[in-house]
Amino acid sequence: MVRLCKDYIRPFVGEDELNNIAPMVSAAFNLLHERSGPGADYLGWIDLPVNFDRDELERIKSTAGKIRSMCDVFVIIGIGGSYLGSRAVIEFIKSEMYNRLGDSPEIYFAGNNISPVAMANILRLCRGRRVCINVISKSGTTTEPAIAFRVFRELLEETWGEEGARERIFVTTDRNEGNLRKFAEQKGYTTFTIPADIGGRYSVLSPVGLLPIAVAGLDIDELIAGAAQARLAFSDPDPAKNDSLCYAALRNILYRKGRVTEILVVYEQYMQMLCEWYKQLFGESEGKDGKGIYPSSVIYTTDLHSLGQYIQDGMRNQFETVLWVKEPDVDLAIPDDPGNIDGLGFLSGRSLAYVNQMAMKGTLLAHVDGGVPNLVIEIDKRDERSLGGLIYFFELACGVSGYLLGVNPFDQPGVEKYKKNMFALLGKPGFESRKKELEGRIR
Repeated sequence: MVRLCKDYIRPFVGEDELNNIAPMVSAAFNLLHERSGPGADYLGWIDLPVNFDRDELERIKSTAGKIRSMCDVFVIIGIGGSYLGSRAVIEFIKSEMYNRLGDSPEIYFAGNNISPVAMANILRLCRGRRVCINVISKSGTTTEPAIAFRVFRELLEETWGEEGARERIFVTTDRNEGNLRKFAEQKGYTTFTIPADIGGRYSVLSPVGLLPIAVAGLDIDELIAGAAQARLAFSDPDPAKNDSLCYAALRNILYRKGRVTEILVVYEQYMQMLCEWYKQLFGESEGKDGKGIYPSSVIYTTDLHSLGQYIQDGMRNQFETVLWVKEPDVDLAIPDDPGNIDGLGFLSGRSLAYVNQMAMKGTLLAHVDGGVPNLVIEIDKRDERSLGGLIYFFELACGVSGYLLGVNPFDQPGVEKYKKNMFALLGKPGFESRKKELEGRIR
């Protein structure tokens, strides 16, 4: 279960403030569940853990087994929500170094940038090996994944021929519309559906995330079960009885006090991509209309030696949310050194997990004393069920928080401008006048 600890927020937020915002939080929660607020067409994620397509889920598991048996390298092609969620889950459960730990197939992510260096490196890893790909896009026309799909489709067709490539290309796209859907049907590729009522950053528990996660050998039934458990646990509209809503309330109270940056704090490298998923979820949902809490992240204790000084003594416009796994699944004892050359003899025989926990508590207290509000979100274990619950916890809090800010948390109008500028500068037909105007501004 996911729990919110408020002990370290009390010097900064009073109970009366929570009581005062509670009716607004409950109203925002009801807007979500009644599908009556902005972005109501994209609320399929609310009931997804109990309303998923069971036939498609079984097909995902069957296909994942096939992919695991027929390839050495599995390349996921997608950008934003089409890859961040699955990568976050895989690294959280397995390791950020899962590709080096011998659990075939290796999984790489392409189409999330336009870097020739990154593309060339993945291609080098694929040469001479059995490769399958999963391209994820509603339309098939998003620049980054579309380019990557061309590149890897060419690789597969050169290696296996068009017939052989057909067996190695898997497409996750819109059920009925879009260029990619038409192309996949024309070519005869195996396809899975991106639900029409779920936006990309909320799609990790849909086929978008489930196929890659299953290919990694993880238990997607447990992941969904954890989300279903959280859906039930966080179903009360009263933030005093609902930790997800309480989290949304507290971050908005802090925002109104000038705490405009939230730093998600983790103490394990395997959580790095979960931080990236969190940043997209909240950044793309809240950052609009001149509003929004800026989502940032750090990995302690590493970043205490780079950003710790700023957080301790810098501008007081931030707050921290510490994400902590209660039961470590791996631990090591610190060896004894009879010479005690490092002065750490008092730690001989101590558990490394214990030392990490004391570092967390010591840092938390230091930052609170330095004037930085801290929230703590705790989950029991590093497993699929706990992570499924955490994903739902954040998704619900994000939707409610967006409504509290007075924005539509389910659209992203601002991301289109750079695309139009890029298309114009690249000479896409129909953008000629914009190209001239932009070229006149470039120095």
